[in-house]
This record gives sequence, structure tokens and C-alpha cells, in this order.
Amino acid sequence: MSVKIRLQRHGSKGRPFFHIVVADARARRDGRFIEKLGTYNPITNPATIDLNVDAAVKWLNNGAQPTDTARAILSYKGALYKKHLQGGVAKGSFDEAEAEKRFAAWVDAKEQKVQGKVEGLSKAQVDAKKAALEAEVKVNEARVAAAAQVIADAKAAEEAANAPAEEVVAEATREGEAPAAETTEENTEA
Repeated sequence: MSVKIRLQRHGSKGRPFFHIVVADARARRDGRFIEKLGTYNPITNPATIDLNVDAAVKWLNNGAQPTDTARAILSYKGALYKKHLQGGVAKGSFDEAEAEKRFAAWVDAKEQKVQGKVEGLSKAQVDAKKAALEAEVKVNEARVAAAAQVIADAKAAEEAANAPAEEVVAEATREGEAPAAETTEENTEA
């Protein structure tokens, strides 16, 4: 019987959620399994992985073969590195305490890297919001300026249209003519 460490899909359509399981290679993808090792949520950024590293290492030492995605997850969480360190202990290169110390240092470095990514993503999101707000303010200012220009142009055009009629009436009254020209102007404007 061939044993695999693989993903079992759960979640609704378009929102996957996986269980990391140890199963017989002949079993269906979402069917029976021997042991559940953890969960994997690819929707979050960065992906959320909850894995029992010790159980995964136990199954790897017993000969379970991970699928490609499961191997990437095990590598990301350090299960493959811990198995490698246990091999060094078995060969006598270093003792168990040194292996645990190296693994803890690796986990700390990995957590700092992940935390840096989370902070970078949140900073990028804040910067994107700030840039969008600044762009919106510029667009609003341009709209206000354009509206003010249209209003100023309309007033200038209205004053230009009214000014000649007033000048004609003023000239006509100075010359002693009847304000008939004014009524003619009003009729032509209408």
C-alpha cells in the first residue's frame, strides 16, 4: 500500500480550503484518509497554513510520499528541513539539542520573513489608498475649476450681450432719438 501526503479540497466553489491529509494513494481525493495533518487556506495573503510538523515528519520517515503541492507546503513550514536535521542526528553529525536549536532559528527567520511580507502588503495597501485619495482630490479640484470657468465665461458672455444694448440706448437718448432702438434690440434678442 502506497501512502501519500496530499490535499483534500473543501470549501465552496471559487473559495477553496484544503485539509492536508495522509491517505492511501488509491483512495479518492476527498475520500477516506488515515490522518489529518493540518489545513491550508490559499485565499488569504499570505496563505494560511496550520500544520502539525512532528506528525508530518513521522509520516515522511515512514515512507509517505508528498504530492508536489504538499511538498511545497511541507517545505514552507519546515517539515522537510526538520526531517533533514533528524537525518544528521541519526548519522551523528550533531546531537538532538543542536538540531532543535537550528530548527528554532530557521522557524524564527521564516516568521520574520512572513511578518515582513504582511507589513509590506499592509503598507502597500495604505499607500494605494493614499494615492487614490490624492488623485480624487486633484480630479475634484479640476472639476471645480472647470465649473468656475464655465460660470465666469457665461457671465462674461451675458455682460457682453447686455453691454451693446445699453450703449445703443445711451447714445439714442443723448442724440434725442426715441428709445425705439432699444425695443428693436430686445426683439432681435428674443
